[in-house]
Amino acid sequence: SPAMVSRWHSYLSVSLSREGPRLERFQQAENILLTLLERVHRSDPRFLVDYCRDLEALEFALCDDEDAITLEVPLRVDGNTLRVRLCQPGDGACYLEVPSQEASWKDWTSAGAGGTGCLVPGKVLRCLKELLVSAIVHCQRHFLLQPGDLNAEELKEDVMELTLLVRGGWKPLRFNLVPVVKRQQEPLELGRRRSAEGFPQGQGSLRKATREAHLVPASPYCWRSSTHLPVLKLLRAVGTLKGDRLDSLRLLEQVHREEWRQEAQKGGLTFDHLKMVFLWSTELFPSPEDWQDLEGSVYRLLVVLLCCLASGRLPHFLHPKENLLRGDTSELGSLYCKVESFARDPHRFLRLHLGPPVHADNLRADPGLRALLQLPAKDETYWDTAYFDLLLSQFQVYRIQDHARRSAMSQLLSKALREV
Repeated sequence: SPAMVSRWHSYLSVSLSREGPRLERFQQAENILLTLLERVHRSDPRFLVDYCRDLEALEFALCDDEDAITLEVPLRVDGNTLRVRLCQPGDGACYLEVPSQEASWKDWTSAGAGGTGCLVPGKVLRCLKELLVSAIVHCQRHFLLQPGDLNAEELKEDVMELTLLVRGGWKPLRFNLVPVVKRQQEPLELGRRRSAEGFPQGQGSLRKATREAHLVPASPYCWRSSTHLPVLKLLRAVGTLKGDRLDSLRLLEQVHREEWRQEAQKGGLTFDHLKMVFLWSTELFPSPEDWQDLEGSVYRLLVVLLCCLASGRLPHFLHPKENLLRGDTSELGSLYCKVESFARDPHRFLRLHLGPPVHADNLRADPGLRALLQLPAKDETYWDTAYFDLLLSQFQVYRIQDHARRSAMSQLLSKALREV
């Protein structure tokens, strides 16, 4: 109904109205950090200053204030000259072997097997931490930073990220600084039938986002490949397409922040989870027709999220064997009930309020729907557009006119009814 359409857009307008002030806060904090990192670079030119932070700004504009902002600090290291050697088969962590003639890295290396020098993340982090502390003192002494601009109390030893609280408007922003080694790699080939569909320039977006490896500390001795920036590159690329794509993510993050998140919850839903849901939705619903209106766009994320919560499995978009849902069963069950409650009756939640969140505790999950949602966990062939079209039809938001898609959904329904 027109009233319901208006309610969706009114709720979204709150998120949109926050983005301008949030970006101003990010820019204020970014300027403080750049001043600090410029001093670090002068003290040790092996740490570079990256002035292009539009991806981090995009993420901060979309997500919650409580979420830390990951900021990569590039190293002046030609990653292509390093030899990658796995630490243990299967875990993805690796050693980075350094050419023997490279003397400038001597204090960052240790002897590995056969006397080969390896770049040691723990030594790099320790060096960066000491330089940050020294830079803070220098910048304050020379009035380059004002009192209260920075709080370094959370800088700790033996951690893989260095945390700084930075002034950003009315509330400090939490930044996790991570040293990164960049190296060229073969772009990721996902090998899925639909992996290029739904993205601008098809496979081009995926190739662009994954042609550079970002290696960050995994432990004091090993490195790992980070997908943080590649995922944000894909997010930005999809945001250039027509339709309510990023708006659906904005709205769902606001509902999550106001209605689903539990205080002191450690293993619950995060914005990183919602980003993965968004990318899967982009692949599974490749037609512009899927994203023509805000309600339909949000439901495309909802059905993927519900399926993942019901099965306890959210595959990483770039590494599908990796499960990103590690919360305990009771937490996931409670969260599932809240998300299903929203999907069944969104108008109860789409309101501007200052009071407590809507309680969905009394909701009895529909066992038939839950059984349907668990089918991909039993048979991976269900993880396809026809299955998720079927889920959309369960919520009466399936308005696709494409005859081939409607036919595929009908055929799958017959199969699903036999198995549920």
